[in-house]
Formats: sequence, C-alpha cells, structure tokens
Amino acid sequence: MSQPAPRASSSPFDEYVVPEIPVLYRVALSLTRHSADAEDLVQDTLIRAYRAIGRFDGAHPRAWLLTILRRTHLNRVRVRSPVLLKDGDGVTAALDRAGVASPAAEDVVVDELFDDAVADALASLPQKHREVIRLVDLDGLSYQDAADRLGVPRGTVMSRLHRARRRIRERLDEEGLAPRLTERGM
Repeated sequence: MSQPAPRASSSPFDEYVVPEIPVLYRVALSLTRHSADAEDLVQDTLIRAYRAIGRFDGAHPRAWLLTILRRTHLNRVRVRSPVLLKDGDGVTAALDRAGVASPAAEDVVVDELFDDAVADALASLPQKHREVIRLVDLDGLSYQDAADRLGVPRGTVMSRLHRARRRIRERLDEEGLAPRLTERGM
C-alpha cells in the first residue's frame, strides 16, 4: 500500500491572508456600507497583500491586513473626493462660457424644500439631541469626543444620535423627502 504524498507547504499568502478574508470583508462592509464596494475593497486589499507578502514578517497578520485595507480605503475616498477650488467665481464664469447647464428648476425647489425640512426637523428635536447631532454630524467629533464634551457616557451619545437621526428621517419621510434606502437599509 502506498503512502499519501506529503502535502506541499502552503504559501505565506494561504497561511496568513486567506483565513482573514471574512474579517476583511466585515470591516470593508462597515467602511463602505455597500456589499459591492466592500468586495472591491477586499479584492484591492488582497492584491496589495499578495504583492507585499514577501516583505511580511508573519507577525500579526490581521493587523497588517487591516492596515492595508484602511489605507486602500482612504486612497479610494481621496480619489473620489472633490477638490475645492480657490477661485469659485472664476470656475463659475468658465462653466457659464462652456455652456454647462444650470440645475433644473425642480431640482432647486426640491433642494430648498429638503434643506428647510431638515432645518425644521432639527429645530424640533430636544436640546440634548440637537447637541449630539451638532457635535457628531456637523462638527465631525468622534462619539468619545462628543461624550467628553457633554459629560455623558459614549453609549449615551450613540443612543441620542440614533434617536435624533431616526426622528429627522421620520420627519423627512412624512414630507416625502426622505432619501432612498441603500441595500443594507442605511
């Protein structure tokens, strides 16, 4: 009876990277909020990891891969972000000369209605909810920074923010101005 052939040693990619793919996907989904974008982000991360596996020392593969994922995501966001121009009036004049169409009248009206509805919904919130919206959504503070500023636990900030956003969303929905939901219901 013949003995089974010895298994070829697995590659470093198979050993360190492949087991972490589910974690990469979950993190990518939390960053992008869309399954297709998350899959693309994971694929880009895997390509970068494959190219760099020869330089990886084998210590902390998850941290290494999540760093690659985070940097890949930041690069993608940076590329997609609009660039602010110093001379807004000059750009507007150049676009006018180029014959770029101005927004349709109904788009302007809907935008104004939406802005007014959001402002009204925000004004109708209790003060503690308005504060959290202002600190996190408008000022860009982290949950912890907002909690520190308000002198409340981080969980309280998260709870208040959830309730405030839900109330604003409900108000917009009542007026027929709620944004369409994504595939995950966000």
